[in-house]
Amino acid sequence: MPLLHKIAALVVVCSLVLGLAFQDHRPRHAHRAETTGAHGKAPAERLSGRPSATPSTAPSTTAPAGTPSATPSGGATAAAAPAAVQAKANELGQIPVFMYHRIMKHPEASLDRSTKELYTELTRLATTGYYPITAAEFASGRLDVPLGKHPVVLTFDDSTPGQFSLDAQGNPAPDTAVAIIQQVAREHPGFRPVATFYCNDDLFALGPRAADGLRWLTQNGFEVANHTVTHPDLRTLGKAGVQKEIGGMEDKLLSLTGRHTTTFAYPFGSIPHNRTWAQRLDGRYSFQAVFLAGWKPSESPFDTVFDRWAVTRIRSEGKIKENDCRTFCSTAWLDWLDAHPQERYTSDGDPGTVTFPKTFEKRLAKQFRPYAREY
Repeated sequence: MPLLHKIAALVVVCSLVLGLAFQDHRPRHAHRAETTGAHGKAPAERLSGRPSATPSTAPSTTAPAGTPSATPSGGATAAAAPAAVQAKANELGQIPVFMYHRIMKHPEASLDRSTKELYTELTRLATTGYYPITAAEFASGRLDVPLGKHPVVLTFDDSTPGQFSLDAQGNPAPDTAVAIIQQVAREHPGFRPVATFYCNDDLFALGPRAADGLRWLTQNGFEVANHTVTHPDLRTLGKAGVQKEIGGMEDKLLSLTGRHTTTFAYPFGSIPHNRTWAQRLDGRYSFQAVFLAGWKPSESPFDTVFDRWAVTRIRSEGKIKENDCRTFCSTAWLDWLDAHPQERYTSDGDPGTVTFPKTFEKRLAKQFRPYAREY
């Protein structure tokens, strides 16, 4: 097993253990310990309804982060649309953010998933009403998801060849994650073929074709995002080291794509001593959300406890009895959400409103009350 993957597996397991220490089985699964910063303090940052600071060289955002697109209604909370009520819309429900690493025909490490396992998992998502969105779309808060569907975010760490590669004709190579996503989308119309790739320096081992590969991804709706140059444990670095790793990767991606990235994922899920070092550096990078390695679905971006600087993810894995995946990996969480549909994000079909049952009213962050539709 490659040394990097041994380290990755160890750190992810440690993250799971730490998470479990604070976990209970309340349906909401939202605890202060899960959204604290590096020093254990509850973060002051919350999705503010305003865009984060943008580097001077970056394209301006088209809409404030976390703000629905419609004009707010005045006065009391408006009634939900009849179709949304019939669909049992709940836009304060949980959203699974899947975390993948290497995709291979024959897995070699605990973090690997086989091509067959990926196909099976994506097919399950497609047949049970899930609709993929990118991490950037999730972070924006403008979730354009069809009525009655459930958003899911597919994220792939480390930009390895099994995730994406180009064939001789410039198309996704067979048996890569992108090709499998496209196959499932063809077999299940309505399953949107998009995902987010958190990239390190060796971009899918594409070599001189890296720019062509990233261009294909972005032109086809996939998100290219930042995961540092060399995949270090940021907890072991000082401010300059953290900013060098993130800034260096941002410079490379900008030079190849002509655009800044929108989201960031911590290597190993390891948070630096000051997490603001990873959030922005004037003139080089400024993210709208930062993703952890983690053990549970994310809260809705409209939830009062949602923290865009510590978005939790779910490791893709089956119910392995020998470790915590029996309860806290993707198969187990999909089973739990199927059994508790009232706790799952279900779209009202309108990205400009936030619809939810009255029993969820206290979960709504105050900046979204003008967009609320209740039933």
